[in-house]
Amino acid sequence: MSRQPTLVGNTVLLVIDIQASAFLPPAPEGQGGGIPHVDDYSDRMRRALEVIEAAREVNMPTVFIQEIHRKNNIDYGRELDGSEGIHCREDHAGTALPKEITGQRPEDYFVPKRRYSAFFGTDLEILLKGLKAETLIMIGGMTDVCVHYTFVDGHQHDYHCRVIADSCGGTSKAAHQASLNAMEYLQEGAVLSNEEIIAIMKDSAKAAA
Repeated sequence: MSRQPTLVGNTVLLVIDIQASAFLPPAPEGQGGGIPHVDDYSDRMRRALEVIEAAREVNMPTVFIQEIHRKNNIDYGRELDGSEGIHCREDHAGTALPKEITGQRPEDYFVPKRRYSAFFGTDLEILLKGLKAETLIMIGGMTDVCVHYTFVDGHQHDYHCRVIADSCGGTSKAAHQASLNAMEYLQEGAVLSNEEIIAIMKDSAKAAA
């Protein structure tokens, strides 16, 4: 097949797990600091705010995804079998969605999740069908975990998926890049920069006006 356009049909921005922990000092052991991340993770999440603002300017629907677990740890499943410790628990300060930073509005959409993929066990697919979405733009973290698995599920649901490399942060530089490579393998042209996607979003809005 020929390479697909960057934005096809109705486009939705998925803000994946940009939670308060991204902007706070490292949490004490046992209080939510259970996931490794690249040194510039906070800078990457602040860069993602530029994409959120651009979506506002072009009236693009925005969905905030929040990983959140019950404080009795009952719903972690196999998440603690690997490199991650306790994280995103409902009683941890870092789990909240920081609307004072990300600018969440009542007209935005919110999807909590208990697993890595934003599609697994949530109503995201119902919401996207209601929005008649065809293209999904993804920002947030972690590139190699929640972003990657959400991208794969979106791909398998036949969405055009786009991931913004400098508005995502991984558990390591190597893991971040490996996941970007894997996503680009699934959909050619999927990996874009902030500058590229913001320009495309604005040009698309002008063309539709």
